Amino acid sequence: MPTSAPPKNRFERRRAETRQALVRAARQILAETGDTSASIQAIAERADVGFGSFYNHFESKTELFDAAVTDALEEFGQVIDTRVEGVDDPAELVAAGFRLTARMADSHPELMRILRDRGLSHIHSDTGLSPRALRDLEIGIASGRFTCGNATTALSALGGTLLSLVALRLDRPDLDGDEAASDLAEMVLRMLGVPPDDAHEVTRRPLLDPA
Repeated sequence: MPTSAPPKNRFERRRAETRQALVRAARQILAETGDTSASIQAIAERADVGFGSFYNHFESKTELFDAAVTDALEEFGQVIDTRVEGVDDPAELVAAGFRLTARMADSHPELMRILRDRGLSHIHSDTGLSPRALRDLEIGIASGRFTCGNATTALSALGGTLLSLVALRLDRPDLDGDEAASDLAEMVLRMLGVPPDDAHEVTRRPLLDPA
C-alpha cells in the first residue's frame, strides 16, 4: 500500500499503524461487499484496534471509506508508475496503463474491485492514476502525438473505457485479458488521433507483468 514519510518516534509509528489498519479494514470491506453500513465496532474489530481509536483518526465512517478509496487509487497509480518507468511515448504510456490494469485483475483483485465499484466518481481525482494520465495526455497533445484538443475531456473517455475494462476482466475471467486490453487501448489511441497502424503496433509491444 502507499506509504508516506516514516514516523519520527514510537508514538507516531503506532498512530500511523493504527490508521493504516483501519484503512486496510475499510478496503477489505469495500472489496468484499461494498457495504459501507458496517458498524464502527465491526471495522475496529477487523482492524484489530480499540473502538476508541477510530475517532483518533477519522470523524466518520464516510471519511474512513473515502480514505480507503484514495489509498487504493494511489496504490494503483504507484503500481503503474513502477512498470512504465523510463517510457517516454505518451501513446505507449496510455496503452501500458490499459494492459497492466487488465493483468492486475489477477495480481491485485481487491484493488481492482474497489476501482470497478468506486472509480467512476474519481476519474478526475487528484490522486491515483488520474493525474498521471492527465499529465500524459497533456504532453501528448502538446507534442502533437495526440490530436484531441482537450486533455480533461480525453481523460473522461479514457477513464470510462478503463473502468469498463476492469469490469469486463472481473466479470469475465475466461476472456483473454491481454487481448481485450490491447484492443481497447488501440481504440482509445485511435480516438486520441494516433494513426491506426501506429496504434496497433504500440499496443502490442512487449510488456512486463506487475509484481
